[in-house]
Amino acid sequence: MTLLDKIIQFDKELFIYLNGLGSEKWDFFWMILTNQFSWIPLFLLFLILIYKSYGWKKLLVFLVIIALLVTFSDQFVNFIKNYFERLRPNRDPSINEMIRIVKNSAGFSFVSGHATSSMAVTLFLYLTLKNHFKYTLLFFTWPLVFAYSRIYVGVHFPMDIFCGTLLGFIIGYLFYGLSLKILQKIE
Repeated sequence: MTLLDKIIQFDKELFIYLNGLGSEKWDFFWMILTNQFSWIPLFLLFLILIYKSYGWKKLLVFLVIIALLVTFSDQFVNFIKNYFERLRPNRDPSINEMIRIVKNSAGFSFVSGHATSSMAVTLFLYLTLKNHFKYTLLFFTWPLVFAYSRIYVGVHFPMDIFCGTLLGFIIGYLFYGLSLKILQKIE
């Protein structure tokens, strides 16, 4: 057994454990949390905070940058998923009879697009707003809960989440650097 095989086996075992912590009475709650539209009030709060810190003109610039960040993140994740072609846990015949499948998703698993884009946006917003508001570290609650919901509902392995989070961190940091250069030009 190679090192990669051992990592994949550990990842599956950890997934089975974490996924198995769920119960039917909580399934509805986690299905709400895993739906990106459920987070619209949080997105509106982010927009309000950017507006209060930077005004309308820069808010529009930030919206364009965030739209580009999410688009880049989604496309890059799709490239990675199609390259590795790792089956989602709910589609993996070696474990799908042993797990709780709350959501049935097709497509590939590695890396998690939810983890990547939510962490990229969160890091970007944290770096953008940390000097303006006191509790911006709390922003990171969103991608952590959002990412765990993907394990709970049965569509992502922990390694998908971990690597997606790391990728999102890199993308968020790069786009923050890009935003600094753009904002310097419009001041």
